[in-house]
This record gives sequence, C-alpha cells and structure tokens, in this order.
Amino acid sequence: MTQTVEAMVEGGKATAAPPLGPALGPLGINIGQVISEINKKTADFKGMQVPIKIVVADDKSFTVSVGTPPASALIKKEAGVEKGSGNPLADKIADIRIEQVIKIAKMKNDDLLGKNLFSKVKEIMGTCDSMGVLVEGLQARDAIAKVNAGEWKQKILSGKTELSAEELKKLEEEKKLLQAELEKRKAQFLITAKQVVESMVGKPRGQIKARLLELKVPMSIIEEVLPAEAAAATVPGATGGKAPAAGASAKPAAKK
Repeated sequence: MTQTVEAMVEGGKATAAPPLGPALGPLGINIGQVISEINKKTADFKGMQVPIKIVVADDKSFTVSVGTPPASALIKKEAGVEKGSGNPLADKIADIRIEQVIKIAKMKNDDLLGKNLFSKVKEIMGTCDSMGVLVEGLQARDAIAKVNAGEWKQKILSGKTELSAEELKKLEEEKKLLQAELEKRKAQFLITAKQVVESMVGKPRGQIKARLLELKVPMSIIEEVLPAEAAAATVPGATGGKAPAAGASAKPAAKK
C-alpha cells in the first residue's frame, strides 16, 4: 500500500524541518534523498511556495511530483511586482522579456492548452495582458502577432529562459519608468474626479459615478472620492427628499 505526503515548500529550499521531516520520518525512507529530489524539481520556483506530493511505495521507493503556482503568480515574480494592474487596458505596470515568457510557459507546460511551446507562449502573453504587463514593450496582441510572424522563433525553439545582468537591469529601469507614469496618471485622474464631485454637489450618487466612469476614471479612485450614499442624497433644505409645503411649519405643532 502506498502512502502519500503533501506539503507546501519554498522552491529549491526544502529542508527536513517541519512539515516534511516529521511527516517523512515514520515512513522509513531516506529523507535526504527526498529533500534533494524536491529541491531539484522546484529549483525554478525560488522565492515561491510550491505544492509538492511524495508517494512512498511498500519497497520504500518514492516519487515526487510538483505542482506549479498560477501563471499570474509566475508573471508577477518575473515582473517583480506584488499585484497586477487594477486597470490593465490603460495602466501598464511592468515589462518582461520573451525569455521570461518562455520560462513561465515551460513551467506551466502541463496546465496549458497549447499543443506546442509557441502556442503556450501566446497563452502566457494573454495572461500578461490581463495583468497590465507588457512583453518586450508590447501589448499581448502585438506580441502574439510577432510570434505568428516568426519573431523570437529561435529563442522559443531553443527554450532560452535566462537573461543577462544587463537585460535584468534594463527591465528594472523600464519598470520604474512605467510606475512613475502610472503614478502621474493616477494623480491626474484624482484631480479630475475631485473636480467632478465638487461640480455635482447635491446630484444623485449614481449620476456622479456615471460621469466619472464616462471620463474613464479608475474604480479605485471613484471609490475614494465618491460621496457616501446619505451625503450624496441629502440636499440642503430638503426634508425626506421633499421641500416643505408653502406656509407649513418645519416642526410639528405642539399638543394642546
């Protein structure tokens, strides 16, 4: 009868400490060999938590299978960002190279639908697009068009995944420029949104929101500046949404 141990480990840095050591100890297998095999198979996931499964047979032989984080998590790691863009169509937060896309496609090989590495590379490019991450300075549709036209063919065929120190430095500089531009755009949107809210004081909240959306103000900024429901619905001098009838007292008559 086989026994199975499942755990989350840091890529390339598994140890005999908990949770693996205590789980593997009673099974009578060489823990050092198991750890070595895990680290070998997870080396590409350094800095990330990776799901692993160890199946131990009656003869004490074992197999190690490694799951992979979602493609989006791998893209964030390669791009050096903590999260994707809140408005990916307009706000680009990072740029990665074709080698990094190939690396992710190879890591996610078994989970992708494409029949070959070219198709899988294009799938990863599509995910980049949904996160506001450029590929070689291009949006996904343009990068995919280049793949279809034979661009990067040799790199994809060779499975090249490594970048030089100079290329990595250039990527970091590009990311800083993109983030500076993003902050500049956010600041301008915030100014516009505040001006709209001030000009529409007393208007229904939904009407103010519709105007902000019309101006393509990001939802994060809309939520920040949009007045609270009660405040937006209250009009100075109104009572229950209706003005008091002419000559009527605003206070109820005193009882006799």
